[in-house]
Amino acid sequence: MGSPGMMMMRGARGRNDREILDHKLAPGTIRRIMKIARPYKVLIGLFLAITIVDAVLVVMPPLLAQKLVDDGVLKGDRSTVTRLALIIAAVAVGDAAASLVNRFLSSRIGEGLIYDLRTRVFAHVQRMPIAFFTRTQTGALISRLNSDVIGAQQAFTSVLSNVVSNVISLVLVAGTMFYLSWQITVLSLALLPVFLIPARRVGKRMQGQVRRQMQLNADMSAMMTERFNVSGALLAKLFGRPAEEDAEFAEKAAGVRNAGISIALTGAWFMTALTLVAALATALTYLIGGRLAISHSITLGTLIALAALLGRLYGPLTALTNVRITVMSALVSFDRVFEVLDLEPMIKEKPDAGELPTGPVAVEFDDVAFRYPTADEVSLASLESVARLDQAPSAQVLRGVTFTAAAGQMVALVGPSGAGKTTITSLANRLYDPLSGTVRIGGTDIRDVTLESLHGTVGTVTQDAHMFHTTIRGNLLYARPAATDAELTDALRDAQILDLVNTLPDGLDTVVGDRGYRLSGGEKQRLAIARLLLKAPSVVVLDEATAHLDSESEAAVQRALARALRGRTSLVIAHRLSTVRDADQILVVDAGRIVEHGRHEDLLAANGLYAELYRVQFQGQEGSRGGEQESEVAAAAG
Repeated sequence: MGSPGMMMMRGARGRNDREILDHKLAPGTIRRIMKIARPYKVLIGLFLAITIVDAVLVVMPPLLAQKLVDDGVLKGDRSTVTRLALIIAAVAVGDAAASLVNRFLSSRIGEGLIYDLRTRVFAHVQRMPIAFFTRTQTGALISRLNSDVIGAQQAFTSVLSNVVSNVISLVLVAGTMFYLSWQITVLSLALLPVFLIPARRVGKRMQGQVRRQMQLNADMSAMMTERFNVSGALLAKLFGRPAEEDAEFAEKAAGVRNAGISIALTGAWFMTALTLVAALATALTYLIGGRLAISHSITLGTLIALAALLGRLYGPLTALTNVRITVMSALVSFDRVFEVLDLEPMIKEKPDAGELPTGPVAVEFDDVAFRYPTADEVSLASLESVARLDQAPSAQVLRGVTFTAAAGQMVALVGPSGAGKTTITSLANRLYDPLSGTVRIGGTDIRDVTLESLHGTVGTVTQDAHMFHTTIRGNLLYARPAATDAELTDALRDAQILDLVNTLPDGLDTVVGDRGYRLSGGEKQRLAIARLLLKAPSVVVLDEATAHLDSESEAAVQRALARALRGRTSLVIAHRLSTVRDADQILVVDAGRIVEHGRHEDLLAANGLYAELYRVQFQGQEGSRGGEQESEVAAAAG
């Protein structure tokens, strides 16, 4: 059942009590909780039954002690003393066994619920659109899978068992005391207000202290998270402020230390006060009960039983003083978990979705318009740490985009920053759905095919290819888990990075580090291309895959890309226009529209936006190559 001090500490870990009590639960929350608990109904029933038995066992030792004294000791009956002593021992063993079984059932139910909720939330979040992740605070989302899920499962373990156990214990103990001597019970309970009023005040004070400690811990953890990831550590190293960093962290750690000391002192004062009040009540019981026993109004055994029962009365009373907050905390945690589960993914797969054809396929955009979803369409205010979400509609990003990338054709997308190039490729990946119009691959609307089929057909290499903090082998196998070492080697060779991998001491088993930071930009891009080659998609999307690379790395990546694009339909966003001179078709995107299209020479001859971009990109270059570029534009325009 736990000590009163532990009950107070458990309650203190909750949120602000006023905030919790004022929280409006969504309709049907209780019904949904019962549905989640349905697979565990037998275990929960057994758990509650043993909890009740355990509560009943609380009053048995004092009553047995009464009989042992009155019917055995005072009457000199050794056999009664022996029999009752053995029964007391058996009750103790039964109580211990019940506690062990209850602990097992509690952990089985609680950990099962944590597993069920975590896996459901994780699977649901995995299916959310990319817009959800661009808005959501990662820490807030992880909190739903940790703190709130654990808080939710406590509704079926600690909260449920404590409430049931304490209510039954309180009723049985108080009822038994009144049965033995209502006079002593009433007098003993006269000290109850002296205990309960300070207990509530101390509980609220401790809650405030724990909330402050949690916030201080969060601040300290945030600093560690920022400084211990690769980017943060690199920034700290480059600016070289270790003394200031140490002082700032020491200040935050000191706040956590001081808060911990305050909590410990408050808890110590509370336990001291509880022990003192219980001792005074026991002394009052002995004072009044002793006089009644001398006058033979009650027996000696009854006095001993009353004193023992009195010590078991204050614990349940303390726990039940904040029961409303305790129960609501668990319900609010469930409500917050359901809040995430109720957020519908914008990208849904139709029940009758089909499969995309294999082999080279065409990509078609037919009068596609698009705007990015508003915050309330894809996110939750509580996951963004704002009072409420912005509901203002976003500006339209694409307008009437129509083009066809024939099977096996390379189509380049060029234009100013913010023109809508990346948005077009995101629609081809179905990271978003168009506002109107149709995106087809292989002649099929991509909204009519399975997401697995689509993702198997379309492969992407982004400007900053992400690598998991695992080995080269692990990152490659993410594309095709069943790939053999020979297939991995072929992919690395085609991606122009096999020689590098072979020089590494651990080869394929080399850990690439957080986000692949142990690799250079060019090496990471070539590894991403190897991963793409293993996936073997029919359509390749390259989002400025060679941007920010030095000339040597760019050349290596370009050779790898030439192998990756061979025989495949490709959409290439070009940062450097020189890399798309040989594209089958170049689309010039500006303000969400395709304003020009054609081959490199034709667009230069048109002397429009493409020619202007080409001229601006190469102006100021020194050497004969820069002069050749200027002459090329002039000749084409002339």
